[in-house]
Amino acid sequence: MEKCFHRVENVPQPRPNTMNRITAAFQKNAAANRKALVGYLTAGDPNPETSFDILRAACASGLDILELGVPFSDPTADGPVIQEASVRALKAGMTLTKTLEMAARLRAESDIPIMLFGYYNPLFKYGLERLAKAAEKAGVDGLLVVDLPPEEAGPLKAALQGTDIQVVFLAAPTTRPDRVQKIANETGGFLYLITKAGTTGEGGLDYEAIRKHAAAVKKLSPLPVCLGFGIRDGKDAQKLAPMADGVIVGSTLVNVIGSAPAAPDLPARMAAKIRDLRAGLDA
Repeated sequence: MEKCFHRVENVPQPRPNTMNRITAAFQKNAAANRKALVGYLTAGDPNPETSFDILRAACASGLDILELGVPFSDPTADGPVIQEASVRALKAGMTLTKTLEMAARLRAESDIPIMLFGYYNPLFKYGLERLAKAAEKAGVDGLLVVDLPPEEAGPLKAALQGTDIQVVFLAAPTTRPDRVQKIANETGGFLYLITKAGTTGEGGLDYEAIRKHAAAVKKLSPLPVCLGFGIRDGKDAQKLAPMADGVIVGSTLVNVIGSAPAAPDLPARMAAKIRDLRAGLDA
């Protein structure tokens, strides 16, 4: 344990003249004609140490970008799978501070882009300037705040001035074209395009509707577009791959933990699931 903390203290800090890791990941994939696999996992689920082992396995198995979920007691945009993950993590004592510490531990071992994914309330209570400093020190590359639209993101963006941390925004199937354009102009790294209405992890996918919507959004966005919500396996990933620059998988990964939170081989199970998704994207 002492060795691990020593490594965290010596994590190289981002420099203003370095390319953000999220941007670099998309450029690398584009050069290889490859689509990005973005994966969401809740920090501390099912407990902090097992969670870290799962994250380590996930990052080594084909993820291009990690969305590290900050546990929250009222995750209104998430379905029951991710809600239950937050409950498990909170019961295990996970906090925003511990989530940042986990990001720093992972950064000491991996160069994978790390995004904090969460809701505004815990970030605001923590303090935006304090968050910016702590996230930069931990080697975080991006923030996605589900309930923070671009119009209300000024204070967060101001706090992040001088860091290389990007703020990613979402667009929904019901978002008007003029608003999609605004979101596309404001987002950093990539645009998160929700594939369907509702909460995460629910219902099936209408591939033709997604294809048409994604094509329209890509015409408006100067940055890569990634599709998220409802992607369950490699077959879904394979069908969606031609439509965008990447896919975002959350509930399916979290359910690997939720279906057997006490299983001793959770890191191996997670690695297998990610390899299946990666194979679908690369097919």
